[in-house]
Amino acid sequence: MPIHHTLHGFQVPVHIFTDDIDAQALRQLEQIASLSIVHPFVAAMPDVHAGIGATVGSVIPTRGAIIPAAVGVDIGCGMNAVRTTLTASDLPDNLARLRSSIEAAVPVGFEQHDWSKVQGSRQARATRPLNDRLLRIVGRHPGIAKMLRQFERSWICQAGTLGGGNHFIELCLDEEQRVWVMLHSGSRGIGNAIGRYFIAAAQKDMRRHKIQLPDADLAYVSEGSAVFDDYVEAVGWAQDYALLNRSEMMRLVLEVLAKCAPPFRLDGEAINCHHNYIAQETHAKEALYVTRKGAISAQAGEWGIIPGSMGARSFIVRGKGNPQSLCSCSHGAGRSMSRSEAKRRFDRFDLIAQTQGIECRKDGGVIDEIPAAYKDIDAVMAHQSDLVEVVHTLRQVVCIKG
Repeated sequence: MPIHHTLHGFQVPVHIFTDDIDAQALRQLEQIASLSIVHPFVAAMPDVHAGIGATVGSVIPTRGAIIPAAVGVDIGCGMNAVRTTLTASDLPDNLARLRSSIEAAVPVGFEQHDWSKVQGSRQARATRPLNDRLLRIVGRHPGIAKMLRQFERSWICQAGTLGGGNHFIELCLDEEQRVWVMLHSGSRGIGNAIGRYFIAAAQKDMRRHKIQLPDADLAYVSEGSAVFDDYVEAVGWAQDYALLNRSEMMRLVLEVLAKCAPPFRLDGEAINCHHNYIAQETHAKEALYVTRKGAISAQAGEWGIIPGSMGARSFIVRGKGNPQSLCSCSHGAGRSMSRSEAKRRFDRFDLIAQTQGIECRKDGGVIDEIPAAYKDIDAVMAHQSDLVEVVHTLRQVVCIKG
């Protein structure tokens, strides 16, 4: 059943859509709600858990300012999903070979495309429209480029790459046994550099103006300043790059699938949604900067993707436009324990048991992504039934992790 309760006693209230929240996350939400720039309230989604500075699974509306660390360093991280006309019986019997083929086409972890193969390629042409915008940003803030090895090439070579951590590519089946391709990634190294650079710039600005904060990672940049305008431009660029990255990955995965399965076409529009980003939106007739850190937009009728863990089902949803959540919902299951704790408590035999029937890595390198390290996705979905309606339920048959 849906859950919604409100905490008072701060600068603004905190709307919480779960009864499963740890003390550290609660403290972070209270600190955010104490900031004078936040209005009219903070919303915490059912997958809420502690993050760096700002809480993962939070929606933070602000007036006249933005908190760079609330967006984080994986700017524009999000999801892309498409449904195909293929069915389960069309997939090859050897899913391990299919997984290997996708991993060969889409670099994972710290890997990226080779520059010698990128030059003059479709991938390079796809990144060209972003080049001039990035050069303007870096021209004013050369420190961003200094954070990246081979800056001129790295961001181009990383377009169409997965990265590590909780990023993934999956082949899934819906309730009609239709094949979906679903993937999760963001703005890679360049987004990380932009995020770290402006978080530091915001903290420097707070020190210069002697503004006291409950946490240094809640430093903000204010409207009217050059650094604010530059951050808005840079974060917008990173969000566009993240979309491009996912689009290029999807293209590469579909090319592999076309070689391994009967002829098919895409069935319906692709679903794309950021879940670490900023948007200018109007709520209660007021123009605000809305930061969603581990949350997606769920405007009335808007499509979204809510994945479970690498061993749990995922959901294609349609938003209900609930104003009490600032028209938002969860971005996934949400972690129930830290990566280090997961590594202490589980081993690869636990991983094998919890991912039975799924073609995926089952080695010690992905223990921190074991399903038991995440909240129960069914409970998460039950808590937000007044935020979204479920349109499709997916279960993965292939999962690729960085």
